[in-house]
Amino acid sequence: MNIQQSEILELVHRHFPQLAERALQDEIAEGGQVFHYQAEEVIMDFESYVKMVPLIVDGSIKVTREDERDGKEMILYFLGPGETCSMSFTCCMMNKKSQIRTQAVEDTTLIGIPIRYMDAWMSRYQSWKNFVMQSYDAKMMELVRVLDSVAFEDMDRRLQKYLRARAKSIGTRELQVTHQEIASDLNASREAISRLLKKLENIGEVELGRNRIKLLSE
Repeated sequence: MNIQQSEILELVHRHFPQLAERALQDEIAEGGQVFHYQAEEVIMDFESYVKMVPLIVDGSIKVTREDERDGKEMILYFLGPGETCSMSFTCCMMNKKSQIRTQAVEDTTLIGIPIRYMDAWMSRYQSWKNFVMQSYDAKMMELVRVLDSVAFEDMDRRLQKYLRARAKSIGTRELQVTHQEIASDLNASREAISRLLKKLENIGEVELGRNRIKLLSE
């Protein structure tokens, strides 16, 4: 086993203990590759073919969807260590182009698994099958919450949920993010987001700085 395989095996043990079969861990170490992305770097773009499934070991990724009519984007969910992008499974299993964009929120490290392993592992390893299905279930519920939020909640409530989700994905209450980025993620105007953030600051929910937001409450 070479140095990279040993590194991947250690990362799997630390961040994906649910992938319990030793044979599966060995195959991940042999077939996977460690990738590093800088903050704001696009990992997978719209209309590209999915070539790998990511296992995130450090950092945070946001997943967005583009409106075909006007090109505006909307945040779907965030991903953090120990997670994978369940929507990439669908694209790679059906060999279709991606309908989402994944982008690093902060410097991010992941293990990329080539898509050729997906079919075999689903039938060969129960822990991999469980991992895939649980990822689908968790992110499907997040998508339902996003739809509910857009349909039924005011923008201030959506903003609060967005800030909490982003903070959870990176494991800190202090966010390095611009008002414009938040506005783009929520498909809102920058002015509206700035006004709502000031309102949250006035009631003691957040502390605002230059391209910085600190959450003060749960």
